[in-house]
Amino acid sequence: MSYAFRDRLATAENTTWVAVVVAAVLIAAPFFLGGFQTSLLTRTLIFALFAVAFNLLYGYTGLLSFGHAMFVAVAGYTAAKTASVVAPALGLGELFGGLAPIATWLLILVLGVIMATIVAVIIGYLSVRLDEIYFALITLAFSMAIFVVFLQDTIGELLHAFGMGEGNWSNGSDGLTFLMGDVQALGFEFPLVSLVDPFHYYFLALFVVTLGLYALWRIVQSPFGMICKAIRENPERARALGVDVTYHQWITFIISGAFSGLAGGLLVTLSGQVNPEAHAHWSFSAVPVLMTVIGGPYSFLGPVFGAFVHEYLRWIIRQYPLLESYWQGSFGLLLLIVVLFLDNGVAGGIDRFRAWLGVASNRYSAEGAGGVVALTSETVSGFAATLQKKLSR
Repeated sequence: MSYAFRDRLATAENTTWVAVVVAAVLIAAPFFLGGFQTSLLTRTLIFALFAVAFNLLYGYTGLLSFGHAMFVAVAGYTAAKTASVVAPALGLGELFGGLAPIATWLLILVLGVIMATIVAVIIGYLSVRLDEIYFALITLAFSMAIFVVFLQDTIGELLHAFGMGEGNWSNGSDGLTFLMGDVQALGFEFPLVSLVDPFHYYFLALFVVTLGLYALWRIVQSPFGMICKAIRENPERARALGVDVTYHQWITFIISGAFSGLAGGLLVTLSGQVNPEAHAHWSFSAVPVLMTVIGGPYSFLGPVFGAFVHEYLRWIIRQYPLLESYWQGSFGLLLLIVVLFLDNGVAGGIDRFRAWLGVASNRYSAEGAGGVVALTSETVSGFAATLQKKLSR
């Protein structure tokens, strides 16, 4: 057996074991966590899907969007209207009985993805004709336009002008709230989503997020994903090779919007409410950007790491009033550390640490504990020299 093949086999085995351990931890977590921590973990997993969907456009295709909040908002309002209007109109309670909340939830996800995809098709077609900062600005403009539509209840006013409704479709700045109800099956009764402890909803969200991440991973590993990377690296050369760059960017935009809509449906159902300030404002579009930069845009799991760092660091900051008062500064310091020392965010840092452990193991075998101490000193000195060099520019 060649050394190269043996190394690849060992790496695959290690990856499998890591995946098994992570899956076991995630499945067991809600049995040991309290209600708040289960809710936080559920929210983090949903944001991980949102960030990876965003990164399909940014990290793999090279297009920075400042407007991905619009897909979450569109899916969120679709969720609220589906739960409060569409599901009762279809008579899902009579059709599915005690399983009606689950049927409503599935309908929410399907309609949320459909509506987000429709928005992505239209806005993406207009946006991908621009490059770089102009693309970022036009996505921001479209997102803020949708924010204003929900904030001023433009849809409600239009429907009222045609004699439909009372002019209160999105409820303005107050947004919409809804309840999913209790599931009754096999003699058991439990709330599908509980604001106090979303124990049952956690497993549904974990299942959907896992399927979504797997689907995105298959996309980036496909020939389509390779074309996206080629466009990111050099769109002119890709175009010279016969690739329809604009078309592929458009399709990537649509896929990214669809999966962002899926995350939006999950997120809004978890909280049971949607409003323009929380889900459609430009500041919400910055969340997947921050998660991706922190985690690493050039690694598939980078945004997942970034989502966990972002959400749990934000939770830690909330525990200290002084830090909470200046939480933007705390995140600014984190981003500074990432930019200065990590080539690819947390994912790049993990790769570096694994490489360092390999070198440390070799030094320990050759020189004992003194070799590891010397390597640690060299590493710290190298970081200090790098910092000094970058700050002196």
